[in-house]
Amino acid sequence: MNRCLILTLPLLASLLAGCSTPVPQSLPPQMQPSAFTGPIADNAPAWPEPDWWKGFHDDELAGLIADAQLGNRDLAVAAAHVMEAEAQSTIARAALFPQVNGGANHVNAGCSGQSCQNFANEKAFGLTFNASYELDVWGLAQDNLRAANEQLKSTRFTREAVALTLNANVADQYLNVLALRQRITIINQDIAAINAILDLIQLKVKAGSIDHLDLAREQAQLESEEAQLPGLQTQEKRALYMLAVLLGRPPEGFDVKAQNLDAVQSPLVGTGLPSDLLLRRPDVAEAEANLAAAHANVDAARAAFLPQITLTGSGGFVSTAIGVLLQGSNFGYAYGASLMQTIFDGGKLAGQKDLADATQKEFVAQYQSAALNAYADVETALVQVANNNRAEGHLRREVAAAQEAFGISELQYRQGTTDLLNVLQAQQQLFSAEDQLAQTVQASRQSSVHLYEALGGGWVETPDERTQMLKEASAETPQK
Repeated sequence: MNRCLILTLPLLASLLAGCSTPVPQSLPPQMQPSAFTGPIADNAPAWPEPDWWKGFHDDELAGLIADAQLGNRDLAVAAAHVMEAEAQSTIARAALFPQVNGGANHVNAGCSGQSCQNFANEKAFGLTFNASYELDVWGLAQDNLRAANEQLKSTRFTREAVALTLNANVADQYLNVLALRQRITIINQDIAAINAILDLIQLKVKAGSIDHLDLAREQAQLESEEAQLPGLQTQEKRALYMLAVLLGRPPEGFDVKAQNLDAVQSPLVGTGLPSDLLLRRPDVAEAEANLAAAHANVDAARAAFLPQITLTGSGGFVSTAIGVLLQGSNFGYAYGASLMQTIFDGGKLAGQKDLADATQKEFVAQYQSAALNAYADVETALVQVANNNRAEGHLRREVAAAQEAFGISELQYRQGTTDLLNVLQAQQQLFSAEDQLAQTVQASRQSSVHLYEALGGGWVETPDERTQMLKEASAETPQK
């Protein structure tokens, strides 16, 4: 039996109102860019690999991400939501099948006393079966099932989006820990260099060749550097504890081995076409599934206006003796059909239809927003990668030059050919450049992480996955 049945011409219009309709096209051409405008590295692959973090060539990072996929609590919550959606889909599918119930009973009836002379003592055994089936002529049950299956897809995509975000957050926090450790190391090295100059100044003060001004200036520089350590150490511990939570571990006793960013390489990350990006972002796929579920609810709200037809049947055996209960002469049955049409409900069905329409409009806007944000994420990350890499190159050259300048000024001060102010200026320039370089290297590696995340982290809804979801959506669905 087809989904839309032509019963009579007067009912044709209302009948068509209950048919499934296509999901609205929600992304107009003006919202779809033809190409990414951000700078893309030469020889970069078109799309990230699913294990994109291996591009940093850091085995510890790869191990942390693997542990997070097993232990993260947010990911466990997302997995539980998938199980809940699967159960909801099963519940919705049940409406497409007959409901059959069976029962057995035994009754003893009797009476005693003068008033019961004409009352016979009786006993009876019964075995009954009841069945009911609501014909899904207008597709209401199938629309509800379609909505449940699309919601199931949405929760699966949500889990993939959570996993992608988790991988990026683990990489982010790991790089943050290493960068803070590197900055702490740099400050300790700076303190050692300042103490070496202080030893020389103290010798000169004792010899009377200089006054206490240089000593006070260098001590002030020492205190300035040491004052930065507590804040950085606090940030490093906080980042380490956040990383532990991402892995589903308690902070106590958790640590990572790496101490700096020296071994973390900067990978090449490329992009494909913007039109393909929407197929590679699980959050966009989630928004698309939510829209499809909302549209199925619109179809269901239309179908709810039409009459509901229910078939019923019952049968069973009744006997006063259990030994002959199943004989054919003791069998009885009944069957029938009913039609129910809402005549007046105070606007309930109309309100439900308006609600479904409004919800669909909401999800159209959410899908458009998800698509536009996906494009913007990629463009922003491309610019960040290029600019951070360029800044890193400049800062490396600045550090090399500042190290040379500091070495020369220190040597000249020891020889007495320059004053301490030149040494202080060279120190400050070197220390600042080293700290900025550590932060920029961190930003450079993290911008690559963000670009991987913006491109979907190598995720793609494969044809096999899409086919499997379609099979699940139609599994055990009776054909009309």
